[in-house]
Amino acid sequence: MESEGTYYTVKSGDTLYALAQRFGTTVEQLQAWNDIPDPNVLRIGQRLIVTQAQSPYVPFPGAAWFKTQPHSPVISMMGARLIEEGCSAYGPGGPPAQWNAQHRESYAMWQYKLGYRGKDADGWPGPTSWNKLRVPYQVFA
Repeated sequence: MESEGTYYTVKSGDTLYALAQRFGTTVEQLQAWNDIPDPNVLRIGQRLIVTQAQSPYVPFPGAAWFKTQPHSPVISMMGARLIEEGCSAYGPGGPPAQWNAQHRESYAMWQYKLGYRGKDADGWPGPTSWNKLRVPYQVFA
């Protein structure tokens, strides 16, 4: 394995999926860390970030991940943080683990609270607003 700390140099036959499995992350996270728009396109010799310094917060999983309407504890914890920040469009029972319109509306409130307007407050998480929300890992313990 040709990893150098938090980096890996792409070799012939490598795929983002295989690298995600190897380094314990997701394809979407590798795309976000390395600004890779097409997960099927890697270049031999390309140097990729494959791990980040440990943080108590969930790293941004990538914009495309939310559009797949994921079902994940990350979504529940994000909803809990939005409620703590006073940005809730959730009904009785609180935020579900499945991404839905209530999550998007609540996240748009968060973006608006941060000063975003127009298309920048559309409810789809981006890396800057996500990092400011600080969704903790503790829900997974």
